[in-house]
Amino acid sequence: MLLYLLRHANADTVAARDDERALSEKGEEQARKVARFCADRDLRPDLILTSPLLRARQTAAPVGERLEVEVFVTPWIASGMMPEAAVYGLQEYAEFSSVMLVGHEPDFSLLSAHLLGLSDHSHVVIRKASLTLLEFRAPRVGAAMLHFSLPCRLM
Repeated sequence: MLLYLLRHANADTVAARDDERALSEKGEEQARKVARFCADRDLRPDLILTSPLLRARQTAAPVGERLEVEVFVTPWIASGMMPEAAVYGLQEYAEFSSVMLVGHEPDFSLLSAHLLGLSDHSHVVIRKASLTLLEFRAPRVGAAMLHFSLPCRLM
């Protein structure tokens, strides 16, 4: 499976609750930039799974629209996701050859380190609006190969 990890784009810091934080103008542009980058390079997952938090859904929407890929809100990707929960959740999508997750930090650094078999996740940093691609046959510790991790500013 090809697993694309897209961290949500830049979000406003003021909201009544954390899960209501919307993308800032910068974040909206970052989400569009990621969508263009993926479309221009034919990086087209079979489906997109997003955290239910507003900023993640707003990041996933232009990518799904531009790539013409369906976006599904998936509760286990919410902020605070543990690597084991992601591995368990991904098993439901094993029949797909590529999946994109849109979510949060430090969740994606923890998941990347887990899948790469790194004991220390502090060497993995997933920046806002960055796109990371991992490949594995089965989602388990040490099974993944890192293809790339690109910050939005390089797209």
